[in-house]
Amino acid sequence: EAIEGKELDALSDEELRNKVDQISVYARVSPEHKIRIVKAWQDNGNVVAMTGDGVNDAPALKQADIGVAMGITGTEVAKDAASMILTDDNFSTIVKAISNGRNIYANIKNAIKFLLSGNTAGILAVLYCSLLALPNPFVPLHLLFINLVTDSLPAIAIGVEPYRKDIMKEKPRKMDEPLLSRSFALEVLFEGILISCVTLVAFYMGKQVNHLTASTMAFSTLCLARLFHGLNCRGKASLFQLGVFSNKASWLATLLGVVLWTMIMTIKPLMSIFEIASLSKEQFISIGMLSLVPLVVIQLIKLILGAQKVRSTSKN
Repeated sequence: EAIEGKELDALSDEELRNKVDQISVYARVSPEHKIRIVKAWQDNGNVVAMTGDGVNDAPALKQADIGVAMGITGTEVAKDAASMILTDDNFSTIVKAISNGRNIYANIKNAIKFLLSGNTAGILAVLYCSLLALPNPFVPLHLLFINLVTDSLPAIAIGVEPYRKDIMKEKPRKMDEPLLSRSFALEVLFEGILISCVTLVAFYMGKQVNHLTASTMAFSTLCLARLFHGLNCRGKASLFQLGVFSNKASWLATLLGVVLWTMIMTIKPLMSIFEIASLSKEQFISIGMLSLVPLVVIQLIKLILGAQKVRSTSKN
């Protein structure tokens, strides 16, 4: 439908709110009318973007959730009132900005997920040993190494995950949607429990020898499992769907972390500083296999869920 300003005057705010999603064209409207239109969309629970270039657009640009002013033809008043300025006056730039914003938000959320799930695993392992009156599985330097190396390197790599072209196909998230939603928290908890379980298995395997070996195996398993878990947190889809080598920084971070871990596991002075026991070849193999369990399990779950999503989409 199309509507003129004089017809808008005849509508109450409630009538406009009920009718606004049916109107596509507004003609001969005043600044007051534009504000009413923006408010009507907002009252219906929508996120509103307003584009404009003139002085008359300034009030509505200010009222909108995102005001977009023209950088070339726009007036200074419109630019001051807007949240964003198009320096090329090209409307398609808005789409690019939304795509960039969504990808940046997704990368931040994935990095937070990686950090929270990894730290949850360490906390659960220590809590388990405390409740059962077992010796602490880690020494302070172990946790310091994990925080400085195992946490930071993959998190930075996740932050530079390449932009996904299909991200604009996703539905916009609600304005009141929290970053730590219930589903997000459950994923973090599940992944944390999974990494904690393999860490404790390694701890019990080493405990059959002595406590130093148990602590070394628990630390090594937690360290490597968290490094590999960084690959899981690159995105919602599996590595095969994202592109196994599309984020070279992620693989570089994992490799560098493994190299640094290998150094403190094999160089005598570092072994003494970090309180590391000498491990046998079989124990190193056990650590490697246990560390890969979370990666394999989570990737299989993502592949299954991805296949189910494809089937449901094809049916629709």
